[in-house]
Amino acid sequence: MALKRLDTHHLTAINYLALPKKGGKTNVEIAEICGVSEQSIYNWLKDPLFERELKAQMVRNSREKLPELIESLAEIAIRDGNAAMAKLALQINGLLTDKVEVETKTSTDTLDSDEVRARVEAYRARLKEAETKAE
Repeated sequence: MALKRLDTHHLTAINYLALPKKGGKTNVEIAEICGVSEQSIYNWLKDPLFERELKAQMVRNSREKLPELIESLAEIAIRDGNAAMAKLALQINGLLTDKVEVETKTSTDTLDSDEVRARVEAYRARLKEAETKAE
């Protein structure tokens, strides 16, 4: 059953699981700290809410290292001649975007010029009639 909200047991597990190498703990140890079974940890890892919060915590944990990571992308790209790394560095800095292809669809209906002329004439007639009534 999917979790509807996270309690302190979940958040404690997330704090350990989001650390590099799980903070030196095994899943069994994390389960003991949280007061749950090891199976609970495995079940939580499959839950969308738990997984989302775990990923968010990992991002929060690594935010302070992000500037160094981004700087290293350019260094690796130059040192190794790594085109993928160069592309990523440029994308992160907003200097390169993915190619977006737009497909346009044209209508298969063809315009009947006589019908268009007739509509224009009908519109002119209504305008003339409205102007006459206004005078």
